[in-house]
Amino acid sequence: MFSLIQLESFVAVAEELHFGAAAERLNMTQPPLSRQIQLLERELDAKLFTRTSRQVALTAAGQVLLPNARRILDLCQKTSLEVSKVATGESGTVILGYTSVAGQSVLPQLLALAARELPEITLVLREGVSIDQLDALSKGQIDLGLLRPAVHRPGVQTHLVKKDRLVIALPAGHHLETGKGVLIKELVGLPLMMYSTHEARYFYDLVLRLFDSVGVSPTITQVASQIPALMALVSVGLGVSLVPASARDFAPPGVVFEELVGPGGMEELNHSDIFLAWESEAGNPAAQRLRELYLAELQGNDATPRKAGDGSSAGK
Repeated sequence: MFSLIQLESFVAVAEELHFGAAAERLNMTQPPLSRQIQLLERELDAKLFTRTSRQVALTAAGQVLLPNARRILDLCQKTSLEVSKVATGESGTVILGYTSVAGQSVLPQLLALAARELPEITLVLREGVSIDQLDALSKGQIDLGLLRPAVHRPGVQTHLVKKDRLVIALPAGHHLETGKGVLIKELVGLPLMMYSTHEARYFYDLVLRLFDSVGVSPTITQVASQIPALMALVSVGLGVSLVPASARDFAPPGVVFEELVGPGGMEELNHSDIFLAWESEAGNPAAQRLRELYLAELQGNDATPRKAGDGSSAGK
């Protein structure tokens, strides 16, 4: 089988039609160049050049080989460049998970960063609740996740990207719509649109902790896994719900919001922050490059990387 150096030598001579000029172009002396042409002719069992003391010309076989040799060399160069870009994270595919709220609040910033700094990366977006994203990260089904780390996943690391809190979602015209905030105790007896215990365990546990902190229990009448679904139930007057403050940006008509107020310590308890998550042993260079760029952009944030479930990650 012929080699790339043989093809490069052939193309140089074919384009220069002069062995001396071709050798100079390839930064080599003329004898090694002639040797490469001889090896190629022997491999192909065809004469590629006619050569006299005055001129060099392509044979019919050489004329057939020239466009194909150029294509092979171009393909090799393109392949080498593509492989190099994938290895350095400049190109490739990143599968990115996100929750419905993250899709409205922090995902646009990440997409804009990718388009600006890594235009050759292909992003595949997959919306999903936090627990499903954590499972997908552990199984290598997604590369990055924008989520709330509800449970511990060995090997999954997180970094805070947006602080958030729960607020009260009310049907427009509700008697608790005062602009002064709502106490948890004022929700006792009202029909509460609640989160699923499996798909939205993070929010389910958080809401119960807020009620437990003042010694009362909610009256749960409807359950859903996604925040838009809960707000839709509120919009038609079926009850109230506790949703992240960032969800106000995509609330349906007929839903109003009140801040959650209460005794000292309520602010410390009321966290529904969004994190960037990744599997620490994952080997996708493009995902690593995007993650590093994104975290660098968030450098002013007080949050520090940690394993999901460590300390306050799942407990807040």
